[in-house]
Amino acid sequence: MHCELNKERPLILIVNDDGFEAKGLAAMVELAKPLGEIVVVVPDRTRSGMGHAITMNEPLRLMNYKNEDGIAYYRTNGTPVDCVKLGEKVVLRDRKIDLVLSGINHGSNSSVSLIYSGTMAAAIEATFDNIPAIGLSVQDYSANADFTAAMHYGRPIVEKVLEKGLPPYTCLNINVPKVSMEEIKGVKVTRQCHGVWHEDLEEHTDPFGRKYYWLAGHLERHELSDDTCEGVLQNNYISVQPVQFDMTAHQYIEKLKFLEQ
Repeated sequence: MHCELNKERPLILIVNDDGFEAKGLAAMVELAKPLGEIVVVVPDRTRSGMGHAITMNEPLRLMNYKNEDGIAYYRTNGTPVDCVKLGEKVVLRDRKIDLVLSGINHGSNSSVSLIYSGTMAAAIEATFDNIPAIGLSVQDYSANADFTAAMHYGRPIVEKVLEKGLPPYTCLNINVPKVSMEEIKGVKVTRQCHGVWHEDLEEHTDPFGRKYYWLAGHLERHELSDDTCEGVLQNNYISVQPVQFDMTAHQYIEKLKFLEQ
C-alpha cells in the first residue's frame, strides 16, 4: 500500500482523531492543498481522548477509501498515533515526510486537555522521529464547527514552519477561540496553563435496567496570565504553544539528589 507522490513539493501527512467524516478534516485538507503534496491517514471513527494509545492486541487494518484531487485518503481501525505510524512506516515508507498536520480538531486542546488529546498525541508521535508537526484545534465541539478562522490563520503558520522548520523534537499546539474571525485579535506564542478537569461520572440506566456511566465535567483554569494558552484564548487571541515529549521535571533534579545511593 505504498503511496508514490510528487517529490518536488513538501510532503504533508494529515491525521486526526475525529475520524474520516469530520468536517475539520476537510478543512485541514483545504488549508494544506496549496502548500504541498498531501496524503491523509485517519481513524475510521471518532477516537477523541485517546491520548497516546496504540493498538497492540488486535490487527491494524488500513483501507485506501478515496483518491481525490491528487490526494490519497486512508482510514484505519487504529488510534491517532497509529495513523502517524501507518503513514510513516507503511503508506509513505522510504519517503521523507516534511510535516505532519493533525486536525482540525473539534474542541480545544489547551491546558491539561493536551494530555488527553488524540490530536496532539499524533503530533507528538511525529516528533519522536524529529518530523515537524502541528496540532490545530478550535474551541467548538460541534460537528458543524466554523473553521474559517483556523484556516485563515493556520495556513501562514504552516507556510512559515515549512520554510523555517521547528526546533528539534518539537511540535506546535495551536488553539483557536470560538469567536468570529473579525473578533480575533491576533496570534501569540504561549506556555501551557495549569488547570484541572473537575470530573463527574453521571450514573444512568439503559433500557435493560443496567447501570452505565457518562463522563462529564468542566476545566478549572488556575492560570490566566497573558503568556498562557487559556489566558490568550479568553482574550480572543490564537494560542501557539511549543510542545516536547520530554516530561522530565528538570528543575527538580538537583533537589532530589538526596534520593541517590
